[in-house]
Amino acid sequence: MRLLGNILWLILGGLVLAACWAIIGLVLCATIIGIPLGVQAFKMAELTLTPFGKSVEYGGGVGSVLLNIVWLVLAGAWMALGYLFAGLLNCMTIIGIPFGIQSFKMAKLALWPFGTQIYG
Repeated sequence: MRLLGNILWLILGGLVLAACWAIIGLVLCATIIGIPLGVQAFKMAELTLTPFGKSVEYGGGVGSVLLNIVWLVLAGAWMALGYLFAGLLNCMTIIGIPFGIQSFKMAKLALWPFGTQIYG
């Protein structure tokens, strides 16, 4: 089921969205100050590429919390709202509920990415 979900996800826009995240990560890593943000964009690209069967573990210390606050103010809140909106739209149909759940998972990661690990 995981394989089928990921294939449908890729066909319905996941591949394009993951490519956009990867490009954002490359642009951010082109500057020294943007490297930490670029690494988080690559995390989003990894989860966006094949979200079914992956889990996100949250952790980190004080440094992660401080960086997450900066991320939240700069872009995280808007990205999380976008994923939340997409998840709500997906959940309006029975078939879209699994895709909505994946969007909610990505919304949480978009809100608080520093100190997280993606498994799966």
